[in-house]
Amino acid sequence: MIEVLLRDVFEDDDLAIFFEQQRDPEANYMAAFTAKDPSDKVVFDAHWAKILGDESIIKKTVQYEGQVAGQIVFFEHMGQPEVSYWIGREYWGRGIATRALSLFLKDIKTRPLYARAVKDHTASIRILEKNGFIIWGEDKGYAHARGEEVEEYILKLSFSE
Repeated sequence: MIEVLLRDVFEDDDLAIFFEQQRDPEANYMAAFTAKDPSDKVVFDAHWAKILGDESIIKKTVQYEGQVAGQIVFFEHMGQPEVSYWIGREYWGRGIATRALSLFLKDIKTRPLYARAVKDHTASIRILEKNGFIIWGEDKGYAHARGEEVEEYILKLSFSE
């Protein structure tokens, strides 16, 4: 099994890495719903200050072999509990996101739980499905990273039968 750990976010060290990961154009394209300007550090810092200051948001750093590979968060979006993650592109294709989500879900007992993925982001859809999420609905929204409206799936994780 791959060595993936979740830990609390270390504000200074982790945020610098998250910011660099957010600036990756290919990762932004795949995530689609990103900051209007991913290189705007002021906006990034304000966003993370809000996340870190909100005790209702569960936020973890994803570590792979001792390195910061990304982040995973649980929050409320449009009145529904949702999970989201970001893994740095240099860590893609290694099963890290699948494992991190699996570990995270052991501590997040809220069900139903939702996640969103752009319809063409097949890797993220597979990660969610491997962790028990099913496609539950669809939505559209303006994606800054793509400069256009895109379609996305809403995925849902229910209690096990």
